[in-house]
This record gives sequence, structure tokens and C-alpha cells, in this order.
Amino acid sequence: MSSNVTRRSFFKGAGLAALGGLSAAALSGCGHGYAAAEPTNPSTGDFGGPSWLGAPPVIDEADITETIDTEVLVVGMGTGGIPAMISAAENGAKVLGIDRQGTPHNVREDIGAIDSRLQQASFDEFPEFRIEKKEAVEDIVRYANGFVNYDLVKLWADESGAMVDWLTDIIQRDGKLVMEFEGGVGDTSDPGRDKAFATGHSPQPTDALGEDEEWGFAESILAYAAEQGAEVRWYTEFIKCETDEVGRVTGVIARDVQGDRHYLRINASRGVILSTGGYGNNLEMMEDRQAWNQKIRIAAPGSGGNPTGSGIKAALWLGATMDPLGAACTFNRACVKPDQYAGDGVLGRWFWFGEQPFLKLNLKGERFCNESGPYDYMLHSTIMQPHQTYVDIWDANHAAQAEAFDEVGCCRLFPFPNGAKNNIPMQVVDGMIEKLIEDGYVQKADTMEELAEKLNLPVETTVASWKHYNEMAAAGEDTDYYKEKHRLMAIDTPPFYGVRTGAWFLATLDGVTIDTNMHPCDENGDPIEGLYLTGNDSGGFFSVSYPNLLTGLACGRTMTFGRRAGMLAATGQA
Repeated sequence: MSSNVTRRSFFKGAGLAALGGLSAAALSGCGHGYAAAEPTNPSTGDFGGPSWLGAPPVIDEADITETIDTEVLVVGMGTGGIPAMISAAENGAKVLGIDRQGTPHNVREDIGAIDSRLQQASFDEFPEFRIEKKEAVEDIVRYANGFVNYDLVKLWADESGAMVDWLTDIIQRDGKLVMEFEGGVGDTSDPGRDKAFATGHSPQPTDALGEDEEWGFAESILAYAAEQGAEVRWYTEFIKCETDEVGRVTGVIARDVQGDRHYLRINASRGVILSTGGYGNNLEMMEDRQAWNQKIRIAAPGSGGNPTGSGIKAALWLGATMDPLGAACTFNRACVKPDQYAGDGVLGRWFWFGEQPFLKLNLKGERFCNESGPYDYMLHSTIMQPHQTYVDIWDANHAAQAEAFDEVGCCRLFPFPNGAKNNIPMQVVDGMIEKLIEDGYVQKADTMEELAEKLNLPVETTVASWKHYNEMAAAGEDTDYYKEKHRLMAIDTPPFYGVRTGAWFLATLDGVTIDTNMHPCDENGDPIEGLYLTGNDSGGFFSVSYPNLLTGLACGRTMTFGRRAGMLAATGQA
């Protein structure tokens, strides 16, 4: 291996703030914005596919001025790549990871799993946390309307618990972090239309961490990878895979992006693992694969790694196939100003409070859906409304009401019933709201008439919708859209608040067809040997929507499959 890749250089530029913290920088790890540019219309390209695919770049041999030999190469130091690197190293392989950035990026901290030690230990006190695997698997399949590989869903259900136990031991080795089980399934005495599953696990700082804001989950698992002998080369951009005469992937061509921008060949004798994060910032792919999500998307600041589909395209160039339908995880946690719309490319802001099921009106001042339940479902309802934009409305009692909503997962603002910490506290959210008021996003008023005017909503219709909602709350029954009683609370205490809301785009979830050995598959279902995919580069698990009431499912899938890919590549079992 080249001498410029050392354990000492492993952490070069890796001054990432602790992801478990409460700063804006920490929260940015949950998603990213996108460039506000007009995407081109997809058409058939020169390589026989859509224009976004193109043809694999041709790199002149004379331009490849460096060669590195390793056994397992992992492309992408994120949620799937780091576990893959650790697993390969633990199984005896010489491992190199590369990333075009200088820090780990977008390492998710809500990890969904079934049958972890922590989960099982909770059953005596909280029997409602127990999960029937069959029910969970069937729910995932139902969300996807069957457009999934059933065996992949079962694989997550069978192996995710052991994966979380493995991660728990890793992060707790030095006492700085502890894994917590996010025990919560909502109000079981007043269940909603969709069942929640207690699958979430999150690393949390301990007192031993002290004030070290440079240490968090990503740093912990990266350090452990280094302890196992794995190395990372930062600022190295993946270009394409290379194959031998029978089509087995033997390595990659990459490029230095910080220095002289030279090309390099990385030979990987045991396998290449791609985990580049999907294609969320490739607007042409987005417009082709899931135009509906572009209609509700609000560009918001963030640091999600700028995924452009490089891993997906590399696999397709080798003859792999892709999911038939697009899919994404989108949060209803972004906002625009009262004279703006979602989906028009303007730069908005995060609105973390948006997930809470308060009164939501379209731009005609009319209620249009059950505000509770999966956030993707609510956002899809928005696509059917004028300008694909809606308004959130709440009042002075919002903190007490948010606690009574008893939300689960990353939108929860209060500790879980079993004592586990929530991702972000209410007081921090209140601070965010005050800043959004100051900057002209959230509007505040003493009357609903005044609030409607500030939000550019029809006053008469808005007031009528609000009064009707309060009447139903007083009666204890939502006769319009059937919201749960414990989430149907009157908004009647000034000051009143409102903001125009849309989708904060987290990640694409459709990808390349894979088998249970993490190999991409061609049109005959045969594996492309020597290549493994995980995370949002891989497909077969989601379609159109995201079943967010299985907390941390996407992250849990990615880490479970990343661990498996690393083991398989290192051992040669597949």
C-alpha cells in the first residue's frame, strides 16, 4: 500500500462534531440540501439507459500515476461503509476505505433492529415492546406494496439484533458512549391507524466523554476500525470499477481531489464494497426516478455527503439492474417564508417541529389529511394540494401538547417511557422556533385572523377550519380525518404560530438489485462477483415510501448489510 495511507492519517481532517450533540452542525448529519438548479429532462443516453447514466468514463492509462493494493476496498465512509470496513478487518482482511470528503459523513444514529440484548431486557417491564418478526416483516412489505425482495427484509429481521449487540460492544469499549434502546410505541390505549414498533437504538454520551465535542458515534467506530488495522484514504473520489476477463470486479479507479487530482488504481483482491449514499443530490436522477419528491422538496442547509449516484451508476455499467420504483425518506421538517412554495428551488430552513401532528392546512386554508402517522404519508397528501405546500399551526400550549402526542423515533422531544434520551429536547426546538420567527419564517400572532394574513392564507376559510378543528377536539372525535383522540387537541391559547412547510429530503432509498450476499445482480438474477453493495446504493428493501414507525429501519438495514458485506468479502464465503 502507498505510504501516504497510515493509521496516523486515518483521522486527518476528521474533526467532526459529536453527532450525538444538539448543535445545528450535529443535526445536519441527518440530511442535506441540494443545488437549486433546473434538472434536465431524462432521455435515452449513449450507454443505452437514461441520460443520467451515461457511459463509464474512459481513463487513459498514462493518467493513472499511483497504484494501491489491498484485499477489501470500501467506498464511502458513512453509515454502511464504516461497519463494512470493521467487519472485513475483524475477519482477517487487509482493508482500505476511501471517501471524497475529509471526514465521515451522514453516519446515522437511530439504528433499527429486532431482538437486541437491550430490547429483550425491556420485555419484563414493557411487554408492549416485544415484536413479532412476522408482523414487522409483513408491515415493511405492505409499505412497499410488495415491491421488495422478501428475503432481504427477513435478513434484516434475523441479523439486525446481533448487529446492534456488536455495535454496542464496540462503542462501549472505552466508556465514552452507551447504547440506549429507544423504548416507545406511542399511546397503546388510543392507537393510531399505523402501528409503531420499538426498534430504535441510539448511542449516547456518558459522563466519561466530558466536554469533548469532537468525539461521537462516527469517531468511535472509526477509531475501532483503525484499532483493527483498517486504513482510510480521505479526499479520494471513486470513479468506476474494474473487472477481469470473466467480469469479476478486481478494484476501482479513483481520483485524488485535494492534491494534484491524479488518478489512481486500487486493486482489491477479495472484493469491493460500494456504500456511496444513493443519488439524492443528482437532480436529473431525482427527476427521472421520483419527480413527486422534487415537488415537495425544500432545499435546506446541511451536510449529507452530496450523494450523486456514483455507486449506483458504477454497478449499472457492469450490467446490474435497479429497483422498478423510486423511494426516499423525507421528513416534514423544512419550511419557507409566507410568500414562497416548496419545490421551487428556494433555500429554506429546517423546521424540526414539523413532524408534530398539530393542525395542518393547505394554502386555501383547508384541512386536508390526518396529521398523524407516517411522515411520508402526510407529505404525499401534500402533493395533492395547491403548490404542494401546507401550513403548520400551533399555539402557546405547544410544549405540553407535543409531550401528550407521545411520538416515537427521531421526532420525539421528550424522554422515552423506558428512560432513554430523546434525540433533541423541547427547549432546543423552542430556540429554533424563535430564530425562525426572527428570520421571517415562522409567523406569530394574537388572533387566528392575524396569523392567516401573515401566512397569506384566505382569512375566512382559515378561521372556519380552525374553529371546526377545535370543535372536534372538544367533542373528542375527528369526524373528518379520524385522528387519534390523544392527538386531537384544541388550538385556542394565544399567541398562535404558523409556518409554510414542505419536505426535508433525507436520502434516496431505492437502488441496485442485490441478493442476500450483497452482490448486485444482472437481469438474469446472477451476481456480479467481487462487488458488494450496501446502504442507499442497494435496493430491494423500500419502494416509494419509508415505514418510519419502525424507528431506524433504514440505518439498521444499512449497518446490518454493511457488516454482512464486510464479512463475506473478507472470508470469500460469497
